[in-house]
Amino acid sequence: MELSGTLRRTAAILLALSGVVAAFATIAPRNEASALPPQTLIVEPLALTARELPAEGPYVQEEQFQRGDTLAGFLERLGVDDGAIGRLARTPALRALRPGSHVRADLSAEGSPKALTFLTGRDTLVKIVPLGEGFRAVEEQAAFETRVTMKAAVIRSSLFAATDDVGIPDSVAMQLADVFSGDIDFHRDLRKGDRFTVVYELHHLGGRPVRAGRLLAAEFVNQGKTIRAVHFGSGYYAPDGKNLRKAFLRSPLEFSRVSSGFGMRRHPIQSAWRSHKGVDYAAPIGTRVRAVGDAVVEYAGVKGGYGNVVILRHNGHYSTVYAHLSRIAVRRGARVAQTDTVGYVGQTGWATGPHLHYEFRVGGEARNPLAIALPAALPLPQQQLAAFRTQAEPLIARLDLLANANVALLD
Repeated sequence: MELSGTLRRTAAILLALSGVVAAFATIAPRNEASALPPQTLIVEPLALTARELPAEGPYVQEEQFQRGDTLAGFLERLGVDDGAIGRLARTPALRALRPGSHVRADLSAEGSPKALTFLTGRDTLVKIVPLGEGFRAVEEQAAFETRVTMKAAVIRSSLFAATDDVGIPDSVAMQLADVFSGDIDFHRDLRKGDRFTVVYELHHLGGRPVRAGRLLAAEFVNQGKTIRAVHFGSGYYAPDGKNLRKAFLRSPLEFSRVSSGFGMRRHPIQSAWRSHKGVDYAAPIGTRVRAVGDAVVEYAGVKGGYGNVVILRHNGHYSTVYAHLSRIAVRRGARVAQTDTVGYVGQTGWATGPHLHYEFRVGGEARNPLAIALPAALPLPQQQLAAFRTQAEPLIARLDLLANANVALLD
């Protein structure tokens, strides 16, 4: 069989079937075909020498426990033999499995389990091994290896979209938003092209990254303004030791949108122009509502058009109001810390849809919480500055490295 020399592509195909090998020669390009003799397919028998396969032996299988999995179905997916599935499924230790848990199974060639190992939410390592006709579990504290990870990203649409694009864990994104929440309103202030860099812990177990730890340092460039944060003690500070934590958070919700601002508006129920003395945040029912600052609960209950409401009294002349809650999570007289949950978004009282009505009062007078200058928390004491600088310098060097690389990429 002759092959046309006018074909432009080349092919090398090896066929092996019943001890016969067929080989195609390379096809010449069109402009070289006239100079070459016709190509011919040659078929020749080839003796294949049988070789012994390695004997089957024990092996390791790893699977992730998924939402909706049953223990029996999951163990079958792991490769456990049918005879052991029922006995393993009755092992109490397996009740600690949660969606997302990675399980390692050491199995014999027949699927008989030699050991099942997984990490619990308590940071303990559970190992289940055979014992007689059943199984026993040994639990010990997991020996994590903690590595420092650095990443940078640019805002295209939202903070979480940017962190997802570069593989930054959600827990780190939440820490990032919390650290800068006193300076950046993540509901209104983000702009396309804003960028950030993060330095954080990533805990490994057996060489596998299992979860993120603390945010160690971060830089956020928002509308051309650069803010840096370094972790020290129990808080975050600017490189000069200034406390980034404000006495009040800018917003009582972690992520939402403003549905009605501060000032005059047409009341949605009374249809008359009235002064709106707070800010409304649209959010699904059940969204967590945070205390914006350390406080004492002055009121927690039902109050007219506010529906379920919590009123907090802060230091000085400050107080805050959280209204239309579906559920209240605090009691009158209790002390709460900044970011503690005081309730959940609802639609109680005079509300046409699920939202949080939030007020910020100074001396009993309502002020616009989106515009007022928030007081800062205390800076680092002078006697701690030397220790802070020692810890901060290598982290700031990492931020410099990432920031320079990010600028180079943008250029």
